[in-house]
Amino acid sequence: MPAMPAPTLAQILDMLVEDRLLHAGQKQDVLNRGKEQSRHLLLDRRAELRRLLGRQRVSYTVADPELIASFRFKRLDAPDMALDEEAVTEVMARHLGYPFVRLDPLRLDYRLVVEAFGGPFAEKNLVVATEDKPQHLTVAVTDPWNTALLQQLAEFKQKPIRPVMAPKSEVLRVITEFHGFRRSMRAAEAELTSTLPDIANLEALYRVAGLNELEANDQPIVQAVWYLLNYAVDQRASDIHIEPKREDALVRMRIDGVLHIVHRMPRTVHPAVVSRIKLLSRLDIAEKRRPQDGRFKTEIGRDEVELRVSTVPTAFGEKVVIRIFDPSVLKQSLNDLGFFPREHTLYEQMIRQPNGMVLITGPTGSGKTTTLYSTLHHIASPRVNICTLEDPIEMVQEQFNQMAMQPKIGFTFGTALKNVLRQDPDVIMIGEIRDPDTAENAVQAALTGHLVLSTVHTQDAASAVSRLLDLGVFPFLVAGVLSGVIAQRLVRKVCVSCAMDEVLSAEQIDALRIRGAEGRQLRVKRGRGCVRCRGTGYKGRTGVFEVLPVTPRVRALIQAKAPSQEIKREALNDGMLTLREYAIKKMARGETTFEEILAVTEEHALY
Repeated sequence: MPAMPAPTLAQILDMLVEDRLLHAGQKQDVLNRGKEQSRHLLLDRRAELRRLLGRQRVSYTVADPELIASFRFKRLDAPDMALDEEAVTEVMARHLGYPFVRLDPLRLDYRLVVEAFGGPFAEKNLVVATEDKPQHLTVAVTDPWNTALLQQLAEFKQKPIRPVMAPKSEVLRVITEFHGFRRSMRAAEAELTSTLPDIANLEALYRVAGLNELEANDQPIVQAVWYLLNYAVDQRASDIHIEPKREDALVRMRIDGVLHIVHRMPRTVHPAVVSRIKLLSRLDIAEKRRPQDGRFKTEIGRDEVELRVSTVPTAFGEKVVIRIFDPSVLKQSLNDLGFFPREHTLYEQMIRQPNGMVLITGPTGSGKTTTLYSTLHHIASPRVNICTLEDPIEMVQEQFNQMAMQPKIGFTFGTALKNVLRQDPDVIMIGEIRDPDTAENAVQAALTGHLVLSTVHTQDAASAVSRLLDLGVFPFLVAGVLSGVIAQRLVRKVCVSCAMDEVLSAEQIDALRIRGAEGRQLRVKRGRGCVRCRGTGYKGRTGVFEVLPVTPRVRALIQAKAPSQEIKREALNDGMLTLREYAIKKMARGETTFEEILAVTEEHALY
């Protein structure tokens, strides 16, 4: 390893200027205003650490890469990107001859990180063990030129240390999250081990009923749940799964539609964590044999997040799934959902009608709720009375009059519709049309001068017509009230931070049946994988839509009870894009990939 003194701020800035990430004027700006900027940054970092660590006194020193990144300069080599701490650290590592790593919490070995170095030591020295091999231990550090620290680590671990450079903020985040959660788990395990029953088999599920309930407000448990929620929101997770197993409990999070293993908890701690979550969501803590549903709100950082909780009994204990509703996701602008201009215009025309019915179709997890809520926010105003019928209410919104269905007392979609019509509504949103009674009342509401928005479960837009007919609605009524149908899916977006060009192979072009592409090179984008996308190459999701407006010709086909394939053929003649074609167009624009298209869309042949 090269041995050299720590680089000065001026030397680091020279590296950035040499690599053409900054110009000389920006370098001088940092040197002139650096001390003042560093003072402000130090106050912010200390406040953030006090919140994360739960301590009033914390020590912190602002590193030069942090200081440079805080100026938020636009990169000269990529003007649409800001010069961040990761880029500065990567340039330093290359010039100084050290390996550079991006610390992805989902790919780190949790046991190695928390067992290689103690929490206080790791926090003081900013060290994270990333790989343990017989010949050496790889350690991510922020100052690999600190030979005294590396020698101390080698003596402590009794093996050579291989230092790699990582951004300070990432190192500190991993230490805070991993060791903080570990401390909470160990403290909780020590307190609860002697009082918890054995739940290693199915029979034990019924023996816990008569025992005293665990204390769900123990401080380590409170901290552990807070760490999980904070981490989930930070990673943009949509769901948290807490699953009891025979030997331990597994914590998984769904990020961009894919589940990732995040933590393993001691088996003895799992019931207390479940009790804490039940307490927050006002569920019956003593009831462990029946499924329960609840919800609660919390503030994480500066954001207010709503969470919906579901518990079910399993062979090894209660499984909990927490669905996270981020207001910024459910209240997106229609422009941000992924519509192309033509489809956006058609959808606007449908929802601006004073009456009629608009249906959104797709499987569970295809983004129907987001589209519905975004649509309601788009048309909401003080002059519009919006009533929603939901099972359950996905996210409480003051602008709407939201009603939760309660089938146990006979308050179903069908019966609720009859009553809501007496509430002088302008727009009615029905969570799902799933039975003849709901379908009939929804059609009647649309016929009597209301705009009705709802969902059905079909594979494509044209099949929604057949679904209404199967539920017993007369063809002439469907033809009279239906304004349009939207079928949708969600595809993962290529991470813009690590996107690179790629050319589709002949086999891929053939698999997608791209007309007129034979013998041509089709250039698309693919993510290499970086810390921002957790090494997946994807970050975020976007909608893929099949927009079917009910034109006079389509209306005539519906009234004649034409098969869905014929309705789809007519819509295609009018310019409708199928889900597959829409996704291919997204791929051509560099937004998604070949694999995502195959995973979420099907090519339906027309006969």
